[in-house]
Amino acid sequence: MTDTIPRSPSTAEGRIRRLGLLRRGFLRAGPERTRQQQTGQPLTGQPQAPLRSRPKWPSRAELPSRAELRSRLELAALLLGTSVLYLWNLGASGWANAFYSAAAQAGSQDWTAWFFGSSDSANAITVDKPPAALWITGLSVRLFGLNPWSILVPQALMGVATAWLLYLAVRRAARPATGDDRLAHLSGLLAGAVMALTPVATLMFRFNNPDALLVLLMTAAAYAVLRSIQDVRFRWLLLAGVFLGLGFLTKQLQVLLVVPGLAAGYLLAAPASPGKRLLQLAGAGAALAVSAGWWLAAVELIPAANRPYIGGSQTNSILELTLGYNGLGRLNGDETGSVGGGSGWGTPGLPRLFNSEFGGQIAWLLPSVLILTGALLWIGRRAPRTDAVRASVAIWGLWVVVTGLTFSFMAGIIHPYYMVALAPGIAGLAGLGGVLLWQRRSLPAAAVPLAAAVAVAGALAFQLLGRSPAYVPWLRWVVLILALMAVVLLLLPLAPAGSPGKALRRTTAAAAVGAALAAPLAYSITTAATAHSGAIVSAGPAATTGTRGNFAGLGNLGRQGALAGPGALANPGTANATRAPGGCGGRGGGMGGLLGTSTPPDILVTALKTDAANYTWAAAVVGSNNAAGYQLAAELPVMAVGGFNGTDPAPTLEEFQQLVADGKIHYFIGGSMMQGETGSDAAARISEWVAATFQAETIGGATVYDLS
Repeated sequence: MTDTIPRSPSTAEGRIRRLGLLRRGFLRAGPERTRQQQTGQPLTGQPQAPLRSRPKWPSRAELPSRAELRSRLELAALLLGTSVLYLWNLGASGWANAFYSAAAQAGSQDWTAWFFGSSDSANAITVDKPPAALWITGLSVRLFGLNPWSILVPQALMGVATAWLLYLAVRRAARPATGDDRLAHLSGLLAGAVMALTPVATLMFRFNNPDALLVLLMTAAAYAVLRSIQDVRFRWLLLAGVFLGLGFLTKQLQVLLVVPGLAAGYLLAAPASPGKRLLQLAGAGAALAVSAGWWLAAVELIPAANRPYIGGSQTNSILELTLGYNGLGRLNGDETGSVGGGSGWGTPGLPRLFNSEFGGQIAWLLPSVLILTGALLWIGRRAPRTDAVRASVAIWGLWVVVTGLTFSFMAGIIHPYYMVALAPGIAGLAGLGGVLLWQRRSLPAAAVPLAAAVAVAGALAFQLLGRSPAYVPWLRWVVLILALMAVVLLLLPLAPAGSPGKALRRTTAAAAVGAALAAPLAYSITTAATAHSGAIVSAGPAATTGTRGNFAGLGNLGRQGALAGPGALANPGTANATRAPGGCGGRGGGMGGLLGTSTPPDILVTALKTDAANYTWAAAVVGSNNAAGYQLAAELPVMAVGGFNGTDPAPTLEEFQQLVADGKIHYFIGGSMMQGETGSDAAARISEWVAATFQAETIGGATVYDLS
């Protein structure tokens, strides 16, 4: 009788035992198994154990070429360098924008607060933005605990992902235009490097404002549209709509600034009939509406008594917040409850993006990429309608033009860090235009615009660096010399083939890239080396000369200290606005508790924690930034009376009195606050009632009222 391999064991132990028996000759394979090995046909009538084969090493032809390996290493170096720039010493900024850090802490403790984006886990009021960015940081805090790294690391990773997506998008468009994988790769690398080294990008991807997620989602939408055009896949266009919808849930109407460029690029270049293109864009619009509208519908349909008050609105309405404070009010300055507007946010106009507040954030390559855009359109004027480069120029170019004009002329609230929304468009045009014109530099139509773009970049860097005379004073001269060198070499006849010519070409390219990126690199390194906190932050060193900034008149607006009456701090230096160290402009915001964050001493934190389980809110304080410091220190709910500006009617005096009567609020903490001239005065009335009704005491330098 023929011995055969036992079939019963299917475990690892059984397979090892059978293999050992075979090797020792104790068992024969049997005729059935021999026949299977010879014919390759499976046996019938009995379960078959999968045959194990040794892993096949890739052949020499399957291995990546030296050029492919080099490209992969260069991309890895770009992403690794970006990671180091965005992650290095990240915890030095502490809570960064404590307003959003407190909301992340609240979301980590309560799912309702996480869903709505509440400022506290007891759900008194939400932040004045939709919660998409807080969904990420709230989950991170829930997973890794409350600390600066759990809040800020997700932002840095968003920055790395944005640089990677830009690389992919630009490389895909450049490959058919150049006919050279190496040049397409370099085009994507240049775009990713410009994105990573834009000073305001370095700032915001090391900070916890919603702008980081917004920029990532807008870049992802642009990549998806380009992918849809080139791959002829409608699902990519739908995905772009989803990304834009999530962007709406990040910062509302601002995401729509990139829609004209995305729509124009698709209408111009998609390989389909005009009617089909319009229909497909309508489908993408529907995807946008659904991916954004479900949350808006949930907020509107849930009774107000069962959800937190919508911060930033005067009527507890997300639609009002969308169309008013975060919508048209940003354009015309008519923002009820704001503390600024008009001249308080600078003089609208084209020079705004180049003044001392905004120039060092974003303006370095702005004129240059507009020159490159014009050259690309001219050189590609006879390309087929579906040309990927023209589609990319439409997307990135209109991105820059529409967003730049909006930021230039809007009369409402605008801060320097908003400029990060321009960075992907500028980077995409720089990477695409720089390499494509370099490849065609034998043509005057390419060499002259490329030289002009480098010259303008060097001259603008020289001027912007001059606004901070004490900041690396020699750098501006190095940039100017590099720009002049690159311009001269670009306008010379092409270098001949061979080693000398190759060295000259490399020297020209290095000089051009150095002139364009040396100053933004220095600003980005300075930004990464400096701690940033508060509501208004800026990248790079402080500008000591130049055009007057947009915050010059803000200190004269509103009623300074209007809410400080009953709760004026006995020692403002102890529990008022914190300022991070360093020599950079706009590191942290003060302005009487509006833009800064309170830092309570241990004795006050101990008082807040005493009997906290008996109350819904450990304390109440006017203004979200004032409340954030206490909440982060005690990790307990602290009610932000009046929301961010202290001008929301949440709660009203009657509602606050009822909460006190029900024993839900332990303390009321006084704090300095600057109030706008519009909006509700409920917070001021609450402060006056508390001062008239309860006995004040001083704890750790702060004026505290025990409401129990």
